[in-house]
Amino acid sequence: MKGKDQNTYDAIVVGTGISGGWAAMELCRKGLKTLVLERGPELKHGDYPTANLDVWDLPNNDRLTEETKQKHYPKLSRKDYITRQSSVLHFCKDDEYPYTEKRKFDWIRGYHTGGRSVMWGRHCYRLSDLDFEANAKEGIGIDWPIRYAELAPWYDHVSRFVGIAGFKENLPHLPDGPFLPGVPMNCVEEKFRDAVHEQFPNRRVTVGRVANLTAYDPAVHLGPRSGCQYRRRCIRGCPFGGYFSSISSTIPVAEQTGNMTIVHNAAVREVIYDADKKRAAGVRVRLSDVGDDVEFFSRGAVFLNASTLNSAAILLASKSTAQPNGLGNDNDMVGRNIMDHHHRTGASGSFEGFEDKAAKGRNPSGLYIPRFVNMGKDSKRDYLRGFGYQGGGGRSGWQRVVKELGVGLGQDLKAAITQPGGWQMGFTAFGESLPNENNRVTLNNDLLDKDGLPTLTMDCAFGENERLMRKDMKVFAAEMLEAAGAKNVRTYEEEAHPGFSIHEMGSARMGHDPKNSVLNKHNQVWNCRNLYVTDGSAMTSAGCVNPSLTYMALTARAVDHAVVALNRREFG
Repeated sequence: MKGKDQNTYDAIVVGTGISGGWAAMELCRKGLKTLVLERGPELKHGDYPTANLDVWDLPNNDRLTEETKQKHYPKLSRKDYITRQSSVLHFCKDDEYPYTEKRKFDWIRGYHTGGRSVMWGRHCYRLSDLDFEANAKEGIGIDWPIRYAELAPWYDHVSRFVGIAGFKENLPHLPDGPFLPGVPMNCVEEKFRDAVHEQFPNRRVTVGRVANLTAYDPAVHLGPRSGCQYRRRCIRGCPFGGYFSSISSTIPVAEQTGNMTIVHNAAVREVIYDADKKRAAGVRVRLSDVGDDVEFFSRGAVFLNASTLNSAAILLASKSTAQPNGLGNDNDMVGRNIMDHHHRTGASGSFEGFEDKAAKGRNPSGLYIPRFVNMGKDSKRDYLRGFGYQGGGGRSGWQRVVKELGVGLGQDLKAAITQPGGWQMGFTAFGESLPNENNRVTLNNDLLDKDGLPTLTMDCAFGENERLMRKDMKVFAAEMLEAAGAKNVRTYEEEAHPGFSIHEMGSARMGHDPKNSVLNKHNQVWNCRNLYVTDGSAMTSAGCVNPSLTYMALTARAVDHAVVALNRREFG
């Protein structure tokens, strides 16, 4: 094993997902020799074995056997589209990385280069001052230490590189950005949009803002990327690099600088704390492929980007004489205030007509309806905050014939299969959850994962505010469909619990005061000034929009702060 000098770098980044990739690229492009640690094995861009397979090319019609699900994925299989032959290979097995549930929680992870950026949903929205100011105005949780104006330049910075397709709508609560061309709506979606705008002037129907390259510019969208092919197989990995992921963009760009050293199968056990200098000296790592423990050291900053719950676990495990409750946890706030968006409720319906119309390609975005409740006295409800909708319309395919009776045989069956079905439309709402310090995770030292690290115990649930919101989430969806002339409108609501939206956040929140927060306004741990946490852990409230773009903007902003501080020798 190398000595300390050979294991010392200007900066260390823990994690290679959405935020870790950004930290790595920004640090390396600024000239810092940067060590990047990935807990899982190496995944190279293009190594997506199911990306070009159709359902009939896969065993069991793309399904896992019940035996496999029960043995390896008893919790992951709650999310059906993940536990498919075509997609499950990028997700962690429950039996290898277990966790304990005091209350039901879905922890959906991917340990490999790029993390969940390889499989994410790609919707990218900005928080606004409606979100940044909500806690303070309503007396909920604590106040964000930043406002939109401070983050807006960093939203612009990351958006241009990522490449986000969408349309400008001039909504203060859903800020616009430098968009690529949005994916056009189909004829039924346009009909729906026009009807909603006419009958509900305070509601806006637009296209989803997604990190798919509808207009590829190799001078801007760096890395092995190209234009979106509209295949809608993104969860399997895109061999074309048509959407943003760490392994098709930030990690290759970091590597091209010559400043990045990446180590795989490196499970970070704890951050090494220098109590005299009040700084992170480095990290202690289990090399899981060989079973050795090794220490890596940083002359400058350490960026913790292991994902919300893993970053909390690392901080909690980083105990020392000076930090007996875990690093940054003097106030018992690490691991608390876990939030996620609640969904699995909405409505669907069918549309008559347009039999002579069809949509070309597979839309990677769909429709988006931004929040319109609790936006003023005319939209005041009996709960706080709000929700937005994701969904869209299309024609049913040949699969409908399998479900229908009476289509006949021979020529009748062939004719039915070759004709598209009727037009359908559906929406799912994503609602904001409030921060609650009783929603927390704790270390379980009695149950270890396959790498020998302590696991987590989940004790989180949605509350009364979320329950009240869910009534409107389905009713308003049905209301809009009916207003647009949809038939057979049906509402639905399924069990909702944290983790299922895969937007977990808040375990080491930002704030003004070290008494009730873990991070300051620059994402620094209050009592460890060179340790930055810029993944979902930092979120002080959840908003109702997909949060990944905010993680990226916070990360780029924090790297800029860290490099300035390093040049000023502020880290000792």
